[in-house]
Amino acid sequence: MSDRNLSPELLEQELASLRQEVATLKTEKAAFEVQQKLLENLVDLEHSSAQGEVLQASLQATLDLVTALTDAEKGSLFLLEASGKVVDAILSRAEVTPKQRAKLIGNVLDRGLAGWVCDRREIGLISDTEHDTRWLTLPDQPYTVRSALAVPIQRGEQLLGILTLLHPEPDHFSPELARQIDLTTNRLGLVLENARLYFQLRQYSAALDNELETGRQIQIDFLPDRVYQPPNWELAACFHPAKQVAGDFYDTFPLGNYVGLAIADVCDKGVGAAFFMALMRSLIRVFSGQTQLDGLSIVTGEDRQLLPKLSSQTQALQAVELTNQYVAQNHWKLSMFATMFFGVLDPATGLLTYINGGHEPLFLVNNSGIKQTLNPTGPAVGMMPNMKFGIAQVQFESGDILLGYTDGVTEGKNTDGELFTPQRLRSLLEHPAKSAGELLTRIETKLFDHIDRAIQFDDITMLAVQRL
Repeated sequence: MSDRNLSPELLEQELASLRQEVATLKTEKAAFEVQQKLLENLVDLEHSSAQGEVLQASLQATLDLVTALTDAEKGSLFLLEASGKVVDAILSRAEVTPKQRAKLIGNVLDRGLAGWVCDRREIGLISDTEHDTRWLTLPDQPYTVRSALAVPIQRGEQLLGILTLLHPEPDHFSPELARQIDLTTNRLGLVLENARLYFQLRQYSAALDNELETGRQIQIDFLPDRVYQPPNWELAACFHPAKQVAGDFYDTFPLGNYVGLAIADVCDKGVGAAFFMALMRSLIRVFSGQTQLDGLSIVTGEDRQLLPKLSSQTQALQAVELTNQYVAQNHWKLSMFATMFFGVLDPATGLLTYINGGHEPLFLVNNSGIKQTLNPTGPAVGMMPNMKFGIAQVQFESGDILLGYTDGVTEGKNTDGELFTPQRLRSLLEHPAKSAGELLTRIETKLFDHIDRAIQFDDITMLAVQRL
């Protein structure tokens, strides 16, 4: 049938239907634009400096947009968790104390329009508050309300929030406008869900940061309060963890007439490596100070047969084999080990007796450059039981500096992914250094200039020992 054969009544019906479709499409378009704008605002807020206020700012932006869309005078927005408890809210009253705020929210949800909507999960439209029992007039209310519209914001079956709009004149909100806002709030569900999830993520992240900070403080307690300084020697160290907790450690401590020197790198990162580091450091200290272990059950009689009878200076180095044996037998399920250099220095003679358990080579340098390289004398510590570790010695002369470091130095990356490399490190050792501290400062400066704005990938630890 052509349009010419339609009666005026049918044509009017067709036009009315088209007008309704156009109105619906316009409403859907407006709702989509509101959703898009709010999502853009949320993304901007997440990248702003005020990240701690993302949730409040998202709620306020949501309320502002819908208030402008409806020409409402005021409004409020409650964000709810699954139990119905209010997580956060923007109230129509701007300045209230926390106690007043809690009381207002409680009254509105118990006896007001928002509570009615929360119970029924349907639109609440009040044309005139003076003739509708759902409206709760609050004491000392600083503004006039004659018409109100409250809409549930849902995501699937879950009620995420309640939006309430207010106006001082009656009949401001029509049923058609209510349907439009209902459609808009369905779009807002995604925005509020994202805002709430982001808020929860921030809470979890803050809690994790607190735990990591506690771990960092514990780890710092395991490092020396100060670098031990025997007479006629200078010892210096630096420690730059890649994260709040680290798997590197260094240690300097007296052993009778000798000095214990250690630097190590656990084969992992994060909290697990940090606790393993604390274990390794403690074992080295305990075993080097009491290698006979009388009355202790950590090492069995069979294990003691692995340890040769050594001179007084080298007895403390048995700590490396004992640590390896204990870790490999008791913590093998963790599959964690550490590269470790442990040396015992006689400060009177300058003789250093050491074990290098799979660690980076150390360098003994003088005014002419690298004098001697202290390569590994055995495997990493804790990989397998019954491992043998060779013992070596090096003699310090006056002015000599020994440099120990972890692979975070040579493997430091810049923004292009280029490594600092052992070659760069060795080149810095070819020039004389007045002191152990000056040598570390020189290396730190060049290394962090190289890393620049790149994220530090690994822990950076160095230990320098100079005979004066």
